[in-house]
Amino acid sequence: MSAAELSDCRSVIFGCEGLTLSRAEKKFFKAEQPFGFILFARNVEDPKQLRKLVKALRAAVGRPDAPVLIDQEGGRVQRLRAPHWFEAKPFGFFGGMYESDPDRAIEALRLTTRLIAADLQAAGITVNCTPCLDLRLPETVEAIGDRAFAADPQVVARLGAVVAEEMLTAGIIPVIKHMPGHGRATVDSHHELPHVTAARPDLEQTDFAPFTALSLLPWGMTSHILFDEIDPDHPATLSETVITTIIREGIGFDGLLLTDDLNMKALSGSLAERAGAALAAGVDIVLHCSGVLEEMKDVAAACPPLTEKARARIELGNRVFDQAPATIDVTADRARLDELLAGVTA
Repeated sequence: MSAAELSDCRSVIFGCEGLTLSRAEKKFFKAEQPFGFILFARNVEDPKQLRKLVKALRAAVGRPDAPVLIDQEGGRVQRLRAPHWFEAKPFGFFGGMYESDPDRAIEALRLTTRLIAADLQAAGITVNCTPCLDLRLPETVEAIGDRAFAADPQVVARLGAVVAEEMLTAGIIPVIKHMPGHGRATVDSHHELPHVTAARPDLEQTDFAPFTALSLLPWGMTSHILFDEIDPDHPATLSETVITTIIREGIGFDGLLLTDDLNMKALSGSLAERAGAALAAGVDIVLHCSGVLEEMKDVAAACPPLTEKARARIELGNRVFDQAPATIDVTADRARLDELLAGVTA
């Protein structure tokens, strides 16, 4: 994507309503020029349909390399499902496996990630919202649950690095989430605002640590969580304090920063107000996932063109692809993965 094309993009990523684009959606996307798109299960039927939709999204904005995102973690969170696509174990499975056999767990996770990447390559999807670097604690809300690898920050960082490395090797941008950590949340931010009361020094040693370890990765996503001891008035997505002093300065992340979905009920105010507040707080790009056109119109009106810093972060992130994406031997990798997982009940 050229500098000129980036300068015309709005600081937003949108979903779409269904399996194909309507005329109204095509007209809207052409006029508003969102930076990219995100897909959900409602947008997926079979490989042929998916490839056509991905091409149609890019055609709508006139950019053949416009980012197309998906959440394909494994377990409960994978938009591409059998029988057409590989079904992966959740991250918590590999965390459990790591406790007894770290080398086997890492190899199995590496192969799993390659198989996911092969499906994304075939579809033309270029960004995967993974890995989840949240801690898996006794109090962790089920909405995260086994999407998280483990309670140990070092294990989370090690396994998260495997996922990120394999995605990058396959030519797919990983998105580390949910910054600066969702593990202590005891309620689901899809439905209400979680509060975390731990002090910053404790969080730096635990929840923030995996993000610090992987802070050089190109893209990240915020959490809709209120950290009472850091900013008692604003959830992380809307908090200049959290974004500047914790994510940018403390964690050291200078990549492209996205919000989690603006529609989640942890946030308050209109969608336009949420978008404006997140961008004002220092997020680079807002994420609106519902695919509802009238909502997208409101959000777009609050989203200016990408800032110079955001464009620089995008360009820097794209530079990690200094060679052609790896070709994945799906048959061999699947056979080896089945061998590694035979009899494993982690």
